[in-house]
Amino acid sequence: MTLDDYIARHTTVGPEPLWQLERATHTRLLYDHMCSGHVQGRLLKMLVAMARPQRVLEIGTYSGYSTLCLAEGLTGDATIDTIEVEDELEPMLRHTFATAAVGHRIRLHIGDARDIVPRLDAPFDMAYIDANKRHYTAYYDMVKPRVRAGGFIIADNTLWDGKVIDPDADDAQTRGIREFNDRVVADPDVEAVMLPLRDGLTIIRKL
Repeated sequence: MTLDDYIARHTTVGPEPLWQLERATHTRLLYDHMCSGHVQGRLLKMLVAMARPQRVLEIGTYSGYSTLCLAEGLTGDATIDTIEVEDELEPMLRHTFATAAVGHRIRLHIGDARDIVPRLDAPFDMAYIDANKRHYTAYYDMVKPRVRAGGFIIADNTLWDGKVIDPDADDAQTRGIREFNDRVVADPDVEAVMLPLRDGLTIIRKL
């Protein structure tokens, strides 16, 4: 048993449909590593339950796993707007959300987040960024003014498989993550904690 296995076994089990979706992601989609997975999914659900947001924004839906976890933590009439750029995923996502117990809370948008977010009503109480790493800083600059004071921005993949500290890694995605990380830690309007969970998860609170 690995340490990751031990952690997973000692994290509360999620709903069965999530396990089914995780299996479908690994068998049907090319980039299965983009699925948040059990431990991170349970953390996302818990963060939402703790923060009790009314409106959540997600940039990067992929198979919808993280979307369901975020929506699971919502209460009352709270909702989540999720944006996916790959239109070929739309039929799968529509079916997933239509059959999910929390599907009524989810509004799916297909297209480039940089076009869609400015058209959405603000403010949001929480935003989750897990999309094209090249554009993380642009997403942050776009989302931050639309998140209320005291709200949260959560960014995935902020360690980027350790490439952020590899001097030989100079691809566009690694540069994008480094730029984002540097921008956040230097921003006087927020406080941030980077967690070494999975591929790095940064939790940002707007002051």
